[in-house]
Amino acid sequence: MDARSSRDKWAEWVLARSHANDAEQKRRSLEFLGPIRDGVLEKARINPGDVVLDVGAGDGLIAFGALPLVGESGRVIFCEVSEDLLEHCRVAAEELGVADRAEFVRAAAEDLSPIPAASVNAVTTRSVLIYVQRKGEAFREFHRVLRPGGRVSIFEPINRYFPNDVDDFWGFDAHSVRDLVEKIWIAEGCHGANDPNDPMMNFDERDLLRCAQSAGFADVHVDLVIDVEPGTWVEDWERLLGTAPNPNARTTGEAISAALTPGEAERFEAALRPLVDRGQGMKRSAFAYLRAVKSSENLN
Repeated sequence: MDARSSRDKWAEWVLARSHANDAEQKRRSLEFLGPIRDGVLEKARINPGDVVLDVGAGDGLIAFGALPLVGESGRVIFCEVSEDLLEHCRVAAEELGVADRAEFVRAAAEDLSPIPAASVNAVTTRSVLIYVQRKGEAFREFHRVLRPGGRVSIFEPINRYFPNDVDDFWGFDAHSVRDLVEKIWIAEGCHGANDPNDPMMNFDERDLLRCAQSAGFADVHVDLVIDVEPGTWVEDWERLLGTAPNPNARTTGEAISAALTPGEAERFEAALRPLVDRGQGMKRSAFAYLRAVKSSENLN
């Protein structure tokens, strides 16, 4: 049996399906994610000796980046809903010789009950709240576990800015096969920009600000970054077929096979493959960075 088949959906996506299980595609992803990691860590203002809680640690991108910042006297808590990803990070920490300064806790962002109140100096997250329906509860949990004067640093994609468009597929001009794009979106259950039942689409940076304020954070700052530029998120057509846009979705190839007849799939590929292989697309992204401080006067 393929070892990957036994992994939960979160681990399978982070470790394979997000980049078609391809080394070059993963390298491209890390080029994009590296500056995001650095931005989250910088806004968290981590000091030597701090205890950092990285919520939704994934494969440890931010958590491992925090370990040099907390130094030998500090500690980083890898927090995940996925036991498979926690185990992946445990093994990596052992191999790097940093396991003595790392902890591994299974918990969800909206229920951090394994973490004591007022026990950490900084909370970091990257692309976690986008999967959380009860975002306000997550912010209240972040506030609860922070010590007075503690900081939270968050990065979230804001998908509402670029809802699904049948003339566009992964950033490539699909107007000639817009009928087939629509069939794929319908089969995948894709929703509009304001669907209150879709945690990936039902918020923007203003909602994050309101959640932070309602949770009791002071000194809240939000930066919205929107980019539209020529380029592509994928290396080529074959790697696009093996890539899933999120842990809850099928790969592009699986989605095409499920939604289209063989003849339709052939027409779809004929229209889009040349554009994908040449990288003739547009990269559209909207992201929010939020940083906030728990008041030193608030002891809860």
